[in-house]
Amino acid sequence: MARKSLIQREKKRQRLEQKYHLIRRSSKKEIKKVPSLSDKWEIHGKLQSSPRNSAPTRLHRRCFSTGRPRANYRDFGLSGHILREMVHACLLPGATRSSW
Repeated sequence: MARKSLIQREKKRQRLEQKYHLIRRSSKKEIKKVPSLSDKWEIHGKLQSSPRNSAPTRLHRRCFSTGRPRANYRDFGLSGHILREMVHACLLPGATRSSW
């Protein structure tokens, strides 16, 4: 299980990303439209003045049940070992366990 502080930090990043999403997207569109370099630098300065954690690249996908940051499957939102346990317990319909 992940530490509670790390999970809360990730939730805070998600809230910030949602808050600044429209602002970041509109300023990026403005940068593409403006022909002069000085105006682009000015808009880029505004973009950089937003908080670091508002960037979508800083978000990390975590396991839904344990909060584990590694080996996550997007389709299920679970980490690999939790997914394996759930498949073995027949809790995921349609998923088959591998046997060789």
